[in-house]
Amino acid sequence: MLAELAVRDLGIIPELRLLLAPGMTAFTGETGAGKTLLVQAIALLLGGRADAAMVRAGADEALVEGRFVVGDGTEVALARAVPAAGRSRAYVDGRMVPVAALAEAGAALVDLHGQHAHQSLLSAAAQREALDRLGVDGGPLAAARRRVAAIDAALADIGGDDKALARELDLLAFQVAELAAAGLADPEEDRVLAVEEDRLADATAHRDAAGRAHDAVAGDGGAVEGLSSALAALAARAPLAALEARVRALAVEADDVASELRAAAELLEDDPERLAGVQARRAVLRELCRKYGDSLVEVMGYAARAEARVEELRSSGRRAEELAGDRAEAVAAQRAAEAAVRGRRLALAPQLAADVSAHMGQLAMAGARFEVVVGDEGAGDDVRFLLAANPGEALLALTRVASGGELARIMLALRLAMQQGGADPGGGPTTLVFDEVDAGIGGDAARAVGRALAALSGPERQVLVVTHLPQVAAFADSQVAVRKAERDGRTAAWVEPVTGSARVVELSRMLSGSAGSAAARGHAEELLAQAGEEARRR
Repeated sequence: MLAELAVRDLGIIPELRLLLAPGMTAFTGETGAGKTLLVQAIALLLGGRADAAMVRAGADEALVEGRFVVGDGTEVALARAVPAAGRSRAYVDGRMVPVAALAEAGAALVDLHGQHAHQSLLSAAAQREALDRLGVDGGPLAAARRRVAAIDAALADIGGDDKALARELDLLAFQVAELAAAGLADPEEDRVLAVEEDRLADATAHRDAAGRAHDAVAGDGGAVEGLSSALAALAARAPLAALEARVRALAVEADDVASELRAAAELLEDDPERLAGVQARRAVLRELCRKYGDSLVEVMGYAARAEARVEELRSSGRRAEELAGDRAEAVAAQRAAEAAVRGRRLALAPQLAADVSAHMGQLAMAGARFEVVVGDEGAGDDVRFLLAANPGEALLALTRVASGGELARIMLALRLAMQQGGADPGGGPTTLVFDEVDAGIGGDAARAVGRALAALSGPERQVLVVTHLPQVAAFADSQVAVRKAERDGRTAAWVEPVTGSARVVELSRMLSGSAGSAAARGHAEELLAQAGEEARRR
C-alpha cells in the first residue's frame, strides 16, 4: 500500500510530503483547494498522461514520488518527473524505466477509480477473473489447455505437412532401395574396375607386347644371352669382381623377368563376357555418382544419410499418429473442462449481478441495472460486465459509462459484492483510490457510500477517497485536509492531517461552510460518533 507520497511543483502545490496508513483515508478541503491534484499525482505514478501544463509556473519540472510497502514488507519506490519542456521521465526503485514499465509496476499496487481512469476491473481479463474468484476452479481447464498446447508443439516439431512428408519418404525410400541394390562396399571399386577394363579391352595387344618383350630379354641375341657373355668375360678377374657380382644380379633379374613375361603372355586371354560385366558395373557406378555425389565416398555417405532420414520419417509418422490420438483425447478433455467452467460461470453470474445491483441501490443508483454476461463459446471466457445507469437505457459495457462518479460507485459496489462472496475483490492492488465517488449524492446515500468505503478498507487494504461530503469523511480512519492560500503573491496548496478536535472543526466546515457554527459542530460530533459505532459493530 502507499506509505508515503511526495509532490513538488505540481499545479499549485509547491511541495508536500504525506505519510499514509492502512484503512480508509479521506482527502477533504474547499472546492479548488487542490484535492484532485493528489489524485493526479497518483495517476502520474501509474503511468498516466503527463502534460507540461501540470508544472507549477516558474518551475523547471514537477516531481511525484511514491513509496509503497507490499505484503512481505518489501518497499517499492515509483517516481515520475514532468518537465516544463520535453518528455516525462519514469523511475522504479531509482532506475529510469519506460513509462510503460512504470504503469505495469503501478498497476500491481494501485487501483484508481474516477475521472483519472486506471480501473483494473474494466479490462475483460480482470472481469473474467473477478467472476472466477467467486468459485470457479480453473485448474483442470488450465491443465487441459496446457496438454493440448504441448501436443501441438510436439506435432509442430515433427515439421512439414502430411503430404510433403509422404512425398519425401517415397523419394528417399526409392533412393535407398536403388543404392542398396548397387551393393556398394568398397569406395575404390571404380578405380580397380578401371584397371581391369583396360586389361580386358586390349588383351591381344597386351599379349603381343609381352611376347615381344620376352623375345627381347630371353631370345637369340637378347639380354639374357648378352649378360651370359659379360659374365664369361669377367670371370676370375679379381679387380673386376664387384662388377661381376652386379652383372650376375642383372642376369638373375633378367631370367625372372623373362619367366614373368612368358607367364603374362600366356594369361592375357580375351574374355568378352567379363569385359561386358566390368563395363556395365562401371556404368552403374557412374550413374550413382551423377545422382548422389562426385565420388563413391560421397555416394556411400549419402546412402547412410538417406537411410537415417527414412527411419526418422517413419518414426515421425508413427509418432505423429500417436500424437494425433493423444490430441483427440486431450481436446475431448479440454472441451469437458470448458463445459464445466462455463456451467459454473453461468451459475455464478446472476448471483454476482444481483449482489452488485443490491449494493448499487444503497449507493444512490437504485434505478441502474447490472448484468454479467458469459460468452457462448468454449469455457465462456468472454465475460463482460454490462450496465444501464438509468431506467430505460440499454445495457452497455462498463468502459462506455460516461460519469466518473457513477463508474466509481459501480466499482465500489462490485468490490463489495466480491468481498461479500468471499473473493479477493481486487485480485492484486491493495491501495484503492476513489475520486468523484460521491458526485451528485447526499444524505443517506452519502452515508451509504462512506459505510461501503469503510467496509472495503482494512488492515491489509488501503482506501483513499477524495470527498466533499462530511457523511463520507466521517467514516474514514484518517482525514487529510487540503488547504490553499496566497503566499508571497502566489497561490499555494498544502496538506494537514486532522485529528481529534481539529477533525470536528473540518467536518463542521464541510457541513455548514463555517467552522464556528455550534450546530455544525454538534452535527459533526454526531457523525463521528455514529461512524465510530458502526465501525465497532463491523
